[in-house]
Amino acid sequence: MNAVLEVRNLQKYFGGLHATRNLSMSLPQGELHAVIGPNGAGKTTLITQLFGEIRPTSGTVLVNGRDVTSRPPHERVRLGMARSFQITTLVRDLSVGENVILALLAREGHAFRFWRRIDRNMDLRTRAAQALARIGLDGMDMSRRVADLSHGEQRMLELAIALVGDPALALLDEPMAGLGSEESRAMTRFLSGLKGRITILLVEHDMEAVFALADRVTVLVSGEIIAVGTPDEIRNDSRVRDAYLGEDA
Repeated sequence: MNAVLEVRNLQKYFGGLHATRNLSMSLPQGELHAVIGPNGAGKTTLITQLFGEIRPTSGTVLVNGRDVTSRPPHERVRLGMARSFQITTLVRDLSVGENVILALLAREGHAFRFWRRIDRNMDLRTRAAQALARIGLDGMDMSRRVADLSHGEQRMLELAIALVGDPALALLDEPMAGLGSEESRAMTRFLSGLKGRITILLVEHDMEAVFALADRVTVLVSGEIIAVGTPDEIRNDSRVRDAYLGEDA
């Protein structure tokens, strides 16, 4: 099976800090691959390199066989990449529908026409509703102001916006961050519905969600991969227990 994401010998130095150490990984189409590790392991640094927000010191990143190592984020988006962030980045004073429409316009490279109200464009409203429906959020009220949504609803909307345009690869940086137990379960169900449709690299601290969702898990410690395997293999790996999960895993 062809790899949607292939990373070869990625290295990143920040002065004397070796943040990513000779990292290689490969994600086949449709896989949900989780990256876990203690704080400071280099998980977010990995995602920012994969998305082009920082350049690796050396190594190669390929998406669907195309070398994107030197490409900026907006070009990677055009090639089918998307990402979400640890901190919600929605426009809180706009409605759900307006946030999705802005994402549609940005992804397609359209110029913004500030003298025309986008919320009255029925074609854009229809496409925004379809975008939400494709990922299971068709029950979300398009007219609600984002600031009035719960934190869990905002996190799911942010993922919906990241996935506008049906990307080939989604990089999700701690989507469970700040969620309560019921909201985490709802997010887990939401992500489970995406499995097999989109290739996902998931960075997450919620181990219950990771082991429920992941096809494979990579464990990072100090920027280096110490284990890769199925959730059961990771649970039973003594190196992972010692470095991260603890004996209760």
